[in-house]
Amino acid sequence: MLICGINSGHNGSAALIRDGKILSALQEERISRVKNFFGFPSLSIDRLLKMEGASFNDVDAFVFGGKETYLPFVVPDPDPKKAKIRAYKSIGGLSGQIRRIMRKTPLRTLIYRQRLQKRIEPLLTRGIPREKIHLMEHHRCHATTAYYGQEKRSDVLVMTLDGSGDGLCGTVSIPDEHGNLNRVSELIDCNSLGHLWAIITSHMGMVPLEHEYKMMGMAPYADKRRARKVADLFNSGLSFKEGRWYRGAGVPETIYSYNHWRSLLEFVRFDDLCAGLQLFTEEVVTNWVKYWLKKTRLKALLLSGGVFMNVKLNHVISDLDEVEQLFVFPSCGDETNAIGAAWAYLEDLGKGEQIEPIHSMYLGVPPNDKDYEDTKRLAISKGYPLEEPANLSHRIAELLAAGEIVARCEGREEFGARALGNRSLLADPSRPESVGVLNRAIKNRDFWMPFACTVLDKEEERYIDNPKGFSAPYMILAFNSRSSKEIAAGIHPQDLTIRPQVLKKTVNAEYYDILEHYSKITGRGALLNTSFNLHGEPIVSTPHDALDVFERSGLKHLSLKNIIVHKQDK
Repeated sequence: MLICGINSGHNGSAALIRDGKILSALQEERISRVKNFFGFPSLSIDRLLKMEGASFNDVDAFVFGGKETYLPFVVPDPDPKKAKIRAYKSIGGLSGQIRRIMRKTPLRTLIYRQRLQKRIEPLLTRGIPREKIHLMEHHRCHATTAYYGQEKRSDVLVMTLDGSGDGLCGTVSIPDEHGNLNRVSELIDCNSLGHLWAIITSHMGMVPLEHEYKMMGMAPYADKRRARKVADLFNSGLSFKEGRWYRGAGVPETIYSYNHWRSLLEFVRFDDLCAGLQLFTEEVVTNWVKYWLKKTRLKALLLSGGVFMNVKLNHVISDLDEVEQLFVFPSCGDETNAIGAAWAYLEDLGKGEQIEPIHSMYLGVPPNDKDYEDTKRLAISKGYPLEEPANLSHRIAELLAAGEIVARCEGREEFGARALGNRSLLADPSRPESVGVLNRAIKNRDFWMPFACTVLDKEEERYIDNPKGFSAPYMILAFNSRSSKEIAAGIHPQDLTIRPQVLKKTVNAEYYDILEHYSKITGRGALLNTSFNLHGEPIVSTPHDALDVFERSGLKHLSLKNIIVHKQDK
């Protein structure tokens, strides 16, 4: 059975699953080059089917993650990023009140039907019969990724948390006697923590649903006493009690609360605001987690949903005495609901036992030989010197050991938000000056944002303080670091935490060889690893994308399959 899972909302994506095994998955933004693409992932589906040598008619079921479709807020502006910011600000005014009233009238049903028809239209126009198209509830998709994403076991607590999906912002589930997930609690989206983060991100003049991570990165720099005061302000608006979340008296639903929070936070320092929101989030979520762990007497915790992209929150959760086992589905935003939808459909068919857990996130489409050759010819035509070393991995390691920054575009691209070596910028983490070069000349991103590290599995204890032995291959967990001077450029400079990719040779042998040879040269078993893109753009997908970013940045070395493209100093 071949299933195509589809996320046609925020972070549009597609996945192909055959008989429970993930064949491939891709985000639409990688092909369209539109960051956080919203809509039907037609280009992704075409590319995935082509790689498998299949057609639309070969697919047995097309399964959408989410039953309802929420269209993005639209506020006219030639700049799409400004439009997002203005939209979240305006939703707290008259337009938001009208929207809220409409959701409580029969008109909502009519709009739902119209949106559903528009949502599945790209499949119907290709001749796909309606009976092949299915919809799975949004948070069930998130929960399914967490439950089936690792080796299946019965004694687990599955929790999801995000902005909104099908009227909910969070769920709690446990497996039933048949091994299927049974939901025991729901959080309605009018009390959404994810929406609160989007609102405050807008208040900060940053792009909601995109720049929340910048606030998380800034949080450790603030004064703890002032952060405490800000956290208490948020506690007055949203609190936790007896398994539920509650809004304070007079506090609007979070999606409509921009004006409320602006009046309270207008004169709060930006770093204190970031730290206060982070502290509040850690406290309210850990109280929620502890409540359900105690109530169910479970010790193994599985998490998914966009709020758990917050690695500092995950760090605090992992330190809880109540948590003995922890798995956060890698890149657990809505993009992975394409996978969750397909898995939920299999569960409904009684085939949950077929589902294979995630073994790696290298799920994209690898460039073919023609892609590389065309890009090679283009680089030559532009006058870039090319090198074809006898051992590419060793040559990259030598450049890194000499303090150079190397961009790598090789093999299957990573699915999700994290670059895990195949679409990465690599550097020596012992050189703090690399941070400035990456930020100014290449990434063009905010100076306070930390970078991450890839760590050889045999060097894990040397660099990572991980007393419970949690598996950390996907940069979704954070830990206190060890030997911080050796990896100073690959950790958070303020709190010295590390967001690692612990790499095994069986997962990515070529990338492992680079690290291993680098380790032999330098004595260090870790590399700074950040995504291969310019700030505000999607991670590169094709060799042509890679050469384009190489040209538009301060990069000097680009690795493409068996060659290295160099840029001469002017």
